[in-house]
Parts: sequence; C-alpha cells; structure tokens
Amino acid sequence: MKRLQIKSVLVAIIFAIGLSPAVSGQSLTGKQIVDKAYNRATGDDQTSNLTMTLINKSGSQRVRKIKQFQKDFGKVDKRIMFFLTPADVKNTSFMSWSYDDDSKNDDQWIYLPALKKTKRISSDSKSDYFMGSDFTYDDLGDRNLDDDTHKLLREENINGEACYVVESVSKDEDYMYSKTITWIRKDNFVGVKKEFYDEDEELLKILTIKKVEKISGFWIITHSEMKNVQKNHQTSMILSNVQINSGVSASKFTERIMMRGL
Repeated sequence: MKRLQIKSVLVAIIFAIGLSPAVSGQSLTGKQIVDKAYNRATGDDQTSNLTMTLINKSGSQRVRKIKQFQKDFGKVDKRIMFFLTPADVKNTSFMSWSYDDDSKNDDQWIYLPALKKTKRISSDSKSDYFMGSDFTYDDLGDRNLDDDTHKLLREENINGEACYVVESVSKDEDYMYSKTITWIRKDNFVGVKKEFYDEDEELLKILTIKKVEKISGFWIITHSEMKNVQKNHQTSMILSNVQINSGVSASKFTERIMMRGL
C-alpha cells in the first residue's frame, strides 16, 4: 500500500508514485495510471533524515531537521517524524496511519512539547498547513483512489521524460482542491509534477519532484519542492541517509513514543 503523495515527502512528505507493467495491447485510463502510481513499491519499511526548508517571498529561509520512520503493516501504513532542530520546534512529533480500506480516512496526530500533549488532527483541520510549510495535513496523508474522478488529458515530456498527464477531480464538492493535475512518468510511474487548484479553480500550488533515486532497488523521491504561487512561498524537502528494509520496530508508532521522542 503506497500512495501518491507526496508522501513523504515526508513523510511528505508528502507525493511518491509507482511501478507496474502496462496493460498489454490496451491504452491505460486515467484511473489505471493513478492506481499504478499510488501502488508503487517502496519497501516494507524506511528510515531517513529530512531537511525541510521554508522560503518566504523575500527569500528568507527557515531550516528544520527531522528524523522519520515508515513501516508497511499490510492493511495500514504508519509513519512518524521527530523534529530535531531548530530549538523552537525541537521535540515536536507527527504521526500518520493510512489504511488500505478506502472507507477509512487517515488518522493523524501531532505532539506539541510546549503543551505536553498529543493532539489528534480532526477532519476539519486537514486543510491547515503543517508546521508553517506549504503542505497541508491532507497532503501528508494518503488519498483514496476512488475519492476522485481521474481523466487522462494528454501525454507530454518533462525534462526529457515521457509522461502521462492526469486530471483528478474530487467527488466531494467541499474538498479543499477543486482538482489536481499530475505528470506521471511512463517508464516507472513516478509522479514528477503536480498542480493543485483552489475552490475557485485557480492555480494554488505546484509540487515539483527535483530528484528521484533508486535505493535498494526501489525508486525513492529524495528532493521535492512545493510552491504556493498565490502566496509566493515554498517548501523544499530533501531526504538523506535513506535506509530501506532495515527492520523498523512496530512499537515505534505510538503516542507514547511521540511524547518520549528519539
């Protein structure tokens, strides 16, 4: 169970996408393309260091260092991250559980050390921006394939790579994005770009995948940037020291661990 996201990106992180053989002799539909992208294999577990850089319209930067862990339990994918620096966010932690069951929404929690309590992210808060970044809590979760209607718009090249361009429109009229448009590589079904449109169908944000690396046989997004074009603010996410199938403990993903930290 792997989703587009941006996933970690963060977790992310927040948009990662997938590998699967093409249907022989048939043209792929928009839904089939996104399904292959959502279900890209990324290993049973993963650890990495994440550098999150927030850049405002004047070019000023705030850099945050994060340690993150991810594990696929089969029917649920769990992720947890711990903020290491700077001092004003140190010991903050975030955890997300994403389910294979399309009828279940993601569960998310954030621990704020100043309050010494763990807060569950409500469905009404999923449109809030995460820790001052350009990613919402919803962006950091796993969107269900059937939440949207997917349409193949065209095929075109980006940076020399042949891509499918797929429009996804939410079936929920109250969803925060009226639509998204995603560029998905044809050779390995990795998403390389995604546009987000607001409720008025105006372009709001652009997610650009800057670097994809093959690590332990898996395609991993190691550098992505989300830019809010309306606010002229952007967030860079860079993964380093990525380790796959290292045996992350199942006990890592609890509220107690969120409060205790690394």
